[in-house]
Amino acid sequence: MKEKKITGGNTIRKSTRRWWPLFLGPVTAAFCIGFVWPFLQGIYLSLCKFRLISDAELIGFGNYVKAFQDASFTHAFWYTALFAVTSLVLINVLAFAVAYALTQNIKGSNLFRTVFFMPNLIGGIVLGYIWSMIFDGILSRFNTSILLNSKFGFWGLIILMCWQQIGYMMIIYIAGLQAVPEDMIEAARIDGATKAQTLFRVTIPNVMPSITICMFLSLTNGFKLFDQNLALTAGQPFIIQPDGSTIKTTEMLALNIYNTFYGSNSASQGVAQAKAVIFFVLVAGLGLAQLGYTRKKEVQQ
Repeated sequence: MKEKKITGGNTIRKSTRRWWPLFLGPVTAAFCIGFVWPFLQGIYLSLCKFRLISDAELIGFGNYVKAFQDASFTHAFWYTALFAVTSLVLINVLAFAVAYALTQNIKGSNLFRTVFFMPNLIGGIVLGYIWSMIFDGILSRFNTSILLNSKFGFWGLIILMCWQQIGYMMIIYIAGLQAVPEDMIEAARIDGATKAQTLFRVTIPNVMPSITICMFLSLTNGFKLFDQNLALTAGQPFIIQPDGSTIKTTEMLALNIYNTFYGSNSASQGVAQAKAVIFFVLVAGLGLAQLGYTRKKEVQQ
């Protein structure tokens, strides 16, 4: 009696080869229309002088030269870099601490997780206006305002960002902590390791994939911050330069690009587009560098 050949696998592969365009086609088309084409058009417009897209005139790299010569753009870059690094450290340290505490079998841990996560559900503009009222109420006792002091504006943005992001990063860290093999922790205890040694020698190395994700999100979110910056400080206070130009001391990169594009100068759109391309290269480069570095620290389980 002849054995029947199992052809199920071949049938599935043939069906996959036949029907994959039906499933991937719409997604690919949407991606190209919604991202690839606008991105390529943005790079082209960064090389043009234009008021409307229809009257774009190619001028080369002049917009990039003006972008790098803009003192407000340089200030926004360093201000954003300081903000991104500070928020990255605070958010990840506090989120990991909260996640670690909530995985120690304390009572009401599920309630605490919900409470900490809820601020992430509120929109950035709403959060900015809420915290602006809170800070103004506190600072009114000192006869000042968050819009009149750049230090208060910086730390106000840090507090707002931490309050919004810690709960989201906490969930990622909790997932990583719960995935740490119990036998490794038990082996460390048997060998006489203290809680601190177990944390730094066993737990954290095994949570490195979660740390990689959270650091990437914190870094990119810090550089891309816009709506909270607009609602909380709008870049204020201002500094008038000797040449008559204005530097907004709490203005971050995304807000600087927005203000440049909608400025009164008829040639500002091209400069803003050049700033946007520089901004993309900066964030993408830093994000990829951070991913490459932290992934080397991950432990293969």
